[in-house]
Amino acid sequence: MASTTEIDDLNKRFAIPGIAEILAGENSLPKIKITGSAASAEIYLHGAQITSWHPVDSSEVIFLSEHSHWQDGKAIRGGIPICFPWFRAKSDNAAAPSHGVVRTKTWELEAVSEKGEAVIVTLSTESDAESRKWWPYDFRLTHKITVDKALIMELTTSNTGSEGFKIEEALHTYNRVSDVKQVSITGLDKTSFLDNRDGNDLKVQQGDIALTRDTDNAYINTGAPVEIADPVLQRRIRLEKQNSATTIIWNPWKDDAAKLADLGDDEWTQFACVEASNILSAAVTVAPGQKHTMTAIIKVTS
Repeated sequence: MASTTEIDDLNKRFAIPGIAEILAGENSLPKIKITGSAASAEIYLHGAQITSWHPVDSSEVIFLSEHSHWQDGKAIRGGIPICFPWFRAKSDNAAAPSHGVVRTKTWELEAVSEKGEAVIVTLSTESDAESRKWWPYDFRLTHKITVDKALIMELTTSNTGSEGFKIEEALHTYNRVSDVKQVSITGLDKTSFLDNRDGNDLKVQQGDIALTRDTDNAYINTGAPVEIADPVLQRRIRLEKQNSATTIIWNPWKDDAAKLADLGDDEWTQFACVEASNILSAAVTVAPGQKHTMTAIIKVTS
């Protein structure tokens, strides 16, 4: 949570009148509100998490739970959380925080700028005593977000230590849909995937994906664009990506959603997660002094 003085200081340094301002968001957590000519957006410093992206020619694209926790140490349910440097539970320590060490941290705001119709926001975080409790390496992350007719996210990992390390990463995008039972997901036909609901059994996708039950699939060895076709909203949400070898499709469905205290009873019907990622065998090795950037680009078409 930020004080009024801290919010004022951020505005003095980064605000662009009529375009970008820093506000006290939910529970006084600071957020960046973007009002561009091509799109609006909201980004919290908590987790560097995008919670809204609304292109001018479409309705809201990002799902955000009305029951989300808005507090230090808790993840925001919905939006686009950043998973790093592991995905799901940590394989060698069940007590470690799920999805890594950065999604509940307060990131630093580094820059806000304009380029044509686009508004560009850059945030950063780095290793500290808390992260080293769970992962002993030195790193710096930057998250460059371009708010435009497309939403562009560039997550860069820098190895600032003397040892190489291996990371998993994901931009865990909750795409807002009219009804998850009515959408179809295209672009992954004949792609192998690991079914986490079936012991990570290796399977092959046949045709388009129709979500009919709890789903947690990691599609492997794929950089292909993926689209969510929503016949009710009459739009397609398209994910393009670079330096990402896995794509995750997730929805908890009714029974698993009921176990999540920060998700309303029927909210699971309102999103389909389609995520650029590098997980499992696609984990990325970053040598000392080297960098790795994963990019995700979201577009909306009719």
